[in-house]
Amino acid sequence: GNLLRDLERGKGRLALSMTDESAFEIGRNIATTPGKVVFENDLFQLIQYAPATETVCERPLLIFPPWINKFYILDLTPEKSFVRWCVAHGLTVFMVSWVNPDERYRDKSLDDYLRDGQVRALEVVEDITGASGVNVIGYCVAGTLLAATLAWLHARNEAARVRSATFLTTQVDFSEAGELKVFVDPAQLDALVARMNEKGYLDADAMFMTFNLLRANDLIWSFVVNNYLLGKDPPPFDLLYWNADSTNQPARMHAQYLRSMYVENALVRPGAMRLAGEPIDLHRVATPSYIQAGREDHIAPPQSVYRMTQILAGPKRFVLAGSGHIAGVVNPPAANKYQYWTRTGRLPKSYERFLEGAREHKGSWWPDWLRWLRRHSGAQVPARAPGSERYPPIEDAPGRYVKVRAR
Repeated sequence: GNLLRDLERGKGRLALSMTDESAFEIGRNIATTPGKVVFENDLFQLIQYAPATETVCERPLLIFPPWINKFYILDLTPEKSFVRWCVAHGLTVFMVSWVNPDERYRDKSLDDYLRDGQVRALEVVEDITGASGVNVIGYCVAGTLLAATLAWLHARNEAARVRSATFLTTQVDFSEAGELKVFVDPAQLDALVARMNEKGYLDADAMFMTFNLLRANDLIWSFVVNNYLLGKDPPPFDLLYWNADSTNQPARMHAQYLRSMYVENALVRPGAMRLAGEPIDLHRVATPSYIQAGREDHIAPPQSVYRMTQILAGPKRFVLAGSGHIAGVVNPPAANKYQYWTRTGRLPKSYERFLEGAREHKGSWWPDWLRWLRRHSGAQVPARAPGSERYPPIEDAPGRYVKVRAR
């Protein structure tokens, strides 16, 4: 019965059920932090969350989640929500909610995601808050693009617009890029590009299965055994609901990303990439940076993430979190789970040397990050209601874009 139901749901393709999807509803019991959509264009909606404190830090926090999944990984249940925790600690938080693209987005490129995505969001946050600089977070692929955006701003003498950058599980040097490299050798890339060009996008299922194949025992076979051989229904699990809610990728942008990063490793070579009219040189980025990696991350391996510490200029803090690509990031302090490692003094050249001198701390890395961020956040100012005269609220958070499903 379960097998037939999944085949029907997938229209003949096996749409493996990982969780009871009826148990979750976006805006009802996940992605529930109160706020307003204050801007939208064809690439994203911008959410400004309502304050929970009387005063807030002067400099706002702008979060760029990956566009290969939905943003609410950072706003799951109230207990696990990174967004809610930041708001409770007196930050003005803005979140980009990327569009789920279809064939109309065929020709969107990394230039568009940089200029009309990250830079446009930065402009709106600056305008709404009037703050003297913004703190930004980039997670996974959005962190990779954020590094390029910082280099782009530097090339235009606008680097001061971003006061600090936090990179979560982010790679910029893809020479040790982990298991995903298996899927992007030149021959496979050509086949993938041909498939994308037929539709105008890479469908969400292809992304979903690629990531699941990396952890086939956990994310495929355990459900085959449970659902089909044992006939059990999968239990409700917010993380797996999010995991199954993946998005399409515009054909041109995704091909460009895979070729320039995974095949050519162009982002780390000064001037090898031009984006939105500017040569990109990460070695000139002097923005203070907080770089987080997951010790067991198979998508962005920690030794690969660590290379960023030797590429970016400017002050850097590297924090190694226990667990992997998701649980290593989404680890609220109240859970008392895992641990993280830090190191004082100058960061050594290699990840192995970092480990030798690293100190272990119990629990979540979030409080360590917040202490670091506050040094870049300015004085306390009265809390800000979402929106402004120029950018009046459009609708309640989490907005329309996040509710568009691809699967």
